[in-house]
Amino acid sequence: MAAAVSIVNVVKHFGALQALAGVSLDIAEGEFFGLLGPNGAGKTTLISTLAGLVRADSGNLAVLGHDVVKDYRKARSLLGVVPQEIVFDPFFSVRETLRIQSGYFGLRRNDDWIDEILENLDLTGKADTNMRRLSGGMKRRVLVAQALVHKPPVIVLDEPTAGVDVELRQGLWQFVRRLNGEGHTIILTTHYLEEAEALCGRIALMKQGRIIALDTTANLMAAHPGGSLEDVFVRTMNQ
Repeated sequence: MAAAVSIVNVVKHFGALQALAGVSLDIAEGEFFGLLGPNGAGKTTLISTLAGLVRADSGNLAVLGHDVVKDYRKARSLLGVVPQEIVFDPFFSVRETLRIQSGYFGLRRNDDWIDEILENLDLTGKADTNMRRLSGGMKRRVLVAQALVHKPPVIVLDEPTAGVDVELRQGLWQFVRRLNGEGHTIILTTHYLEEAEALCGRIALMKQGRIIALDTTANLMAAHPGGSLEDVFVRTMNQ
């Protein structure tokens, strides 16, 4: 099966801090993949290099065969990223925000898909509401909608349910499972280990800019006493 994401020996420093220390990883098309680790492990830096927001010091990254530096425009069009930080334009409504995001990818008359996203993320009632008037949880839903608006084949969810209610978490995962079932590759970072255990077929554990464990979720849990992903995480990080 072809690689949806290919990461080869990626190194990144911020001054004296080595954020990524030679990370290599292939994620197959159609996978639901978990990227886990404590704060400062390098997960967000790796995602930022994949999205072209941060330039790696060395190494190569590609999305469906398109190099994220040499063929940035194509690689970025194939990727949808939900960031950790809530960033929004305060001058537009939810629907206007999604229409503008569609325009960034050259999409016109995208309202049918926008309506479907709004419905699945329980945002239909807020479609004409200014972004400034939304709660933090609602703003995070809009971030998810923005990442999906151009129907990217590879979707990266960086802590998408941090600080949001249980109802949204359940609705979001139902929608994302559907997208994964339709062939979209999903890459998830989360501190909710029960989410990763339930959703991800394969998991990489990161620590101090390195991948220290990589296997199917079932194999990782079977290899550690206790049999839960939380047990795996704690024992691996303390080694």
